[in-house]
Amino acid sequence: MPIYAEITLVVNGTGHRLSVDTRASLLDVLREDLGLTGSKKGCDHGQCGACTVLLDGRRANGCLALAVAHDGAEVVTVEGLAKDGRLSPLQEAFIEHDAFQCGYCTPGQLCSATGMLDEAEQGWPSAVTGDLGADTVLDDEEIRERMSGNLCRCGAYAGIVAAVRQAAQRREAAGT
Repeated sequence: MPIYAEITLVVNGTGHRLSVDTRASLLDVLREDLGLTGSKKGCDHGQCGACTVLLDGRRANGCLALAVAHDGAEVVTVEGLAKDGRLSPLQEAFIEHDAFQCGYCTPGQLCSATGMLDEAEQGWPSAVTGDLGADTVLDDEEIRERMSGNLCRCGAYAGIVAAVRQAAQRREAAGT
């Protein structure tokens, strides 16, 4: 018999009080209880990244996060990346560079890239960062390493890397 718990989540800026099965993943709550179907259930084992969301500002696999463990958390899904009806610069870059084919992985790629750009901006190194004392340079090798947890079965990686690189360059030029 399922056990339910009352939790609060702030999803894409809107607060939600929910009664959730204590076994439910964050992904299932987002999709089934809140109707936010942008995040996809790919492998359901945390290996493909299709379910990536931003959880309290950090990238997280929604399929591995128990919803009850994140009471009070702020969650951003792909539906929350656009602001005031305008796509984010990263979303625009994905379109410009045809960084998707079937589109199934795209929501997770977009959320992961958004979080990754924030991490790089904060100076977080990756496994391929050569000089830990220098400013992070998001070249293709860095982008590939930082996005390695997000798989694309269609092989749109060239477009994804180009889109992320463009968004990073535009962020840097804008000083944000």
